[in-house]
Amino acid sequence: MALIVQKYGGSSVADAESIKRVAKRIVDARRAGHDVVVAVSAMGDTTDELLDLAHAVAPIPAPRELDMLLSSGERISMALLAMAIHSMGFEARSLTGSQAGMITTAHHGAARIVDVTPVRVREALDEGAIVIVAGFQGFNRDTRDITTLGRGGSDTTAVALAAALGADVCEIYSDVDGIFTADPRVVPNARKLSTVGAEEMLELAANGAKVLYIRAVEYARRHGVLIHARSTFSSGVGTFVLGPGMTVPEGVEGGEVEEPIVAGVATDLSQAKITVIGVPDVPGKAAEIFKIVARSGANVDMIVQNVSAAATGRTDISFTLPKADASAALRALAAEQQQVGFESLVHDDQIGKLSVVGAGMRAHSGVSATLFEALSTAGVNIEMISTSEIRISVVVRGDELADAARVVHTAYGLDGDTEAVVYAGSGR
Repeated sequence: MALIVQKYGGSSVADAESIKRVAKRIVDARRAGHDVVVAVSAMGDTTDELLDLAHAVAPIPAPRELDMLLSSGERISMALLAMAIHSMGFEARSLTGSQAGMITTAHHGAARIVDVTPVRVREALDEGAIVIVAGFQGFNRDTRDITTLGRGGSDTTAVALAAALGADVCEIYSDVDGIFTADPRVVPNARKLSTVGAEEMLELAANGAKVLYIRAVEYARRHGVLIHARSTFSSGVGTFVLGPGMTVPEGVEGGEVEEPIVAGVATDLSQAKITVIGVPDVPGKAAEIFKIVARSGANVDMIVQNVSAAATGRTDISFTLPKADASAALRALAAEQQQVGFESLVHDDQIGKLSVVGAGMRAHSGVSATLFEALSTAGVNIEMISTSEIRISVVVRGDELADAARVVHTAYGLDGDTEAVVYAGSGR
């Protein structure tokens, strides 16, 4: 008998039939003798629809009230799922994030979990119930307000519950069969991985892979939670995300004896590039620029500084950041143009980032050569390059990103024999 925490995303509980399908899967786990705790997202596009409603009545919705509104989506799905389980003859108890003991910071819209006190979850399990918890939300003790966790919040809820309860595994269900070597919507013949290291998964998630969110993977690695990524729509084995010292559970086939050189190729169309032109090439100017950007709240990713032009003593500095942060960063920089002394700003939101990730890069040469040769053969120009110990990222034109991903995927020998399936079309 094991304690299993499961998480179901919006595509998994999109309508009544989907909810009943999820309920059957949960009941099957209970029939097998396991204790089951479930974190659930809002149905389908409910969160987006609630956001649209909020902006229809108020151009800038009050953060506290927006959290109250958005948290209602998960409460709807948790109650409906509990009802479906009851109809199958099993006891189920739904709990909001606050009832489940998800204690967070007070930052509305992007709160972080600071503690989990799952007293009521334990009580319900001890009484033989299946526990359904609303994902994406928590409670701040100081303000006594409901908060939401931001992007990937339901994944993080599930992992945090698994850590607090000492669960044997945290199963993250989506509409794909596990973790693939690339996004199946971009690279149709992407191959499913039986295992992936937590370090590699962090890099993939940070660079555009959407099947798992980076906050959840980092929480799992820090607290020793075994993540099992699976599909709601099939009975496939899925992919295990292995942290330090973890192995594939007994009786499960898969897991390479030696780490592959490249685990996957990630793509990201959500970034923009800002180039600060004509920066005086003197000590401290880059620091001034990025302090201004930091004060705007923007999260900088890649940075490239050109060689100074000898004739002018000036240089250009380019950096990438989320598209949503670009306007604020541009306004902040423009306001300080005279003080910093740069000549102009150029904004480019038609870029794409391609990242190659693999723990095996540490011990193998030629990984970068393969990447650059594949892109050259395909006629794809590289605008920026960034590397870490297990990752190489390049910025290319956005309309070339999909083709670039496919040729690079093939160049590293990652192609599978069959096309991957995205059951609900979202990749989540």
